[in-house]
Amino acid sequence: MLADKEKHLQALQAIFGPEHVLHEPMDCFGYSYDASPEELDVAETPDFVCKAHTAQQVSALMKYANAHKIPVISRGRGSGRTGGTIPVQGGIVLSLDEMNKFVELDEKNLTLRVQPGVLTKDIHDFCAEHGLYYPPQPSSYKYSTIGGNIAENAGGIRAVKYGVTSRYVMGLEVVLANGDIIHTGGKLIKNVTGYNMTQLFVGSEGTLGVITEATLQLIGQPKYVKSAMATFRSVEDACTAVSHCLHSGVTPTAAELMDKRSCEATAKFNDFPIAPEVGAMLIFDLDGNSPEICMSDMKILEETCKKDGCLDFTLAADDAEREHLWTLRNKLSTALKSLAPDRIGEDITVPRASLPEVCNRIMAIADRYGFDVSIFGHAGDGNLHPSLLCDMSQPGVPEKVHDCVGEIFQAAVDCGGKLSGEHGIGISKQPYIDIALEKEEIDTSLLIKKALDPNNILNPGKIFNR
Repeated sequence: MLADKEKHLQALQAIFGPEHVLHEPMDCFGYSYDASPEELDVAETPDFVCKAHTAQQVSALMKYANAHKIPVISRGRGSGRTGGTIPVQGGIVLSLDEMNKFVELDEKNLTLRVQPGVLTKDIHDFCAEHGLYYPPQPSSYKYSTIGGNIAENAGGIRAVKYGVTSRYVMGLEVVLANGDIIHTGGKLIKNVTGYNMTQLFVGSEGTLGVITEATLQLIGQPKYVKSAMATFRSVEDACTAVSHCLHSGVTPTAAELMDKRSCEATAKFNDFPIAPEVGAMLIFDLDGNSPEICMSDMKILEETCKKDGCLDFTLAADDAEREHLWTLRNKLSTALKSLAPDRIGEDITVPRASLPEVCNRIMAIADRYGFDVSIFGHAGDGNLHPSLLCDMSQPGVPEKVHDCVGEIFQAAVDCGGKLSGEHGIGISKQPYIDIALEKEEIDTSLLIKKALDPNNILNPGKIFNR
C-alpha cells in the first residue's frame, strides 16, 4: 500500500482526469487477477487504476511514477495465462484497452498502425474488409488486445505457416520508464540500422517499456481455405505424420494435435462420436489462391498421413463442416473443465522431432503423481498445452501440482525445449526460469532491464524476479 495516496491521487487525476482514475479498493480489485488457471498468492490489489488514451498521458505517468518509484503494470484485457499483468507490489495498473484506435492503413506498403488496445479480432475483421490478412490468431484473439499479444509474443494455430506475432511487428512507439517516448523500426522490410529495438520489446511482458502504438505488417488475404481431420492410434503416429507432412512440400496453415484424453473429452462434451481405437487426432487447415491448389495439397497431406497409419482422414465438405471441426478444437478447454473441478493448463515448446518423446514423458510424470492429463496443442510448431485434471481444494494437491508441473517443464528442457511457446513467464513460471536459461543469459537480460528501468518500476516481479 502506497503512502501519501491522496497526493498521488491528485497527481494522477491531473494527468488522466478524475473519471479515468480508479482508487477505491473495490473498483481496483478487478485488476488484481487475470486469466491464469490457478490463483496466485503473490497478487495484490493495485492502489490505482489509470485509463490511458494518449501516449502523452502515459509519458506523464511514467515520469511521475519514476520520480516516486511507484510500480506501473501495463494491462490490456487481462487475458494472460501466467499472471503477467497482476500487481505484486500494489502500485498503478495502467489500463490501455481504451487506447483502441486504428491510426493508419497503408495499403501501398501493406502496413497497419494501431494503438495497443485494439482487439486482435477487430484487426482481422478490418483487414478482411480491405482484402488483407493479419495472420497471428491466438486462441484469445476475440477478446485479447494487440498490445498484450505483442507483450507476450502470442502465437496461435496459424504459426505453422505464418509464424508468431513478432514476425508482423515492424515498428513500435514505446514509453520508457523515465517517460521518454521512442519510435523503433517503421515500414521498412529491411532495416539493419543499429540494434533491433523493436524486437527487444516484443515478448518483454511490459518489463522494459509501455507500448503505445504498433506498426504491423499485413499480407494479401488467402482466397480459399480447406480443413480436415485425421485420426491415429497413437500420439507417436500423429506426431510422425506432422513431421512427414512438413517434409512433403506442403505447409498447412494449422496442424493441431489432440491426444486420446482430449478426443474423449471432445466426444463427450460435443456429442461427437470418435472410434474407441483412436488415440490421437490432427486437425489441419490449409489455404491457397485456388480451390484446385488447396485440394491438391490436401491430397498430399492425406496420402502422407495414411502412410503413417492414419485411421481416417475426413475432409470438411463446406464452410459449415469446417466451422464445426474447429469448434471441436476451440471448445476443448471447456470440455476438459467439465471432467474435473480444476484444469491446470501449461504451455511448453520443444523441437518438433521431440514431440513423441515429450508426450510420453508427460504422461508418465502425470501417472506417477496420480493425475489425469490431456495433451493438445500446435503440433506443427512444437508448442503443446499439457493440462492436469485435478481438484485443487483437496489437501496436498496444490503442492503435488507444483512438483508435477516442475517435472513437466524439466522434461521439456531435457528434450531441447523451453518453458513457454506463447503464454510467457509472468509470475507462475518464475520458479522454473533457471532450468531453462543459462545464468549468463539471465544476467545479460537483467543488465538490459537495469539500463532501461533502473528503479525497477515497470511490471516488477515478473519473469526473473531478481
